[in-house]
Amino acid sequence: MANRKRNVQLHFMVTENERGLIDEKMAQLGTKNMGAYLRKMAIDGYVIHLDLSDIRELVTLLRRTSNSLNQLTKRVHETGNIYGEDIEDLRESYSKLWETADEILSRLSAI
Repeated sequence: MANRKRNVQLHFMVTENERGLIDEKMAQLGTKNMGAYLRKMAIDGYVIHLDLSDIRELVTLLRRTSNSLNQLTKRVHETGNIYGEDIEDLRESYSKLWETADEILSRLSAI
């Protein structure tokens, strides 16, 4: 115990309701380590947990759009032709990509 980094113990009591709220917030953050959670909250006063599922969707859209552009470029080099449908598909992909990026930026600016 003498060699422990954290050698000062803190103890406090909570109600059943408060304990439930603490457990809910820990679950929202995806942590099970109560000591780490309580230290973080006591020192910083807040914890921000970002839901990155929108970013994953954005990356997926970027990959799809990039792949479509590469396929279109390859076809143009091979055949010398470009089709209106291909351009429209690419335009729709870029539109969806920008809509998603705008949504993400709007939500981030609200934090």
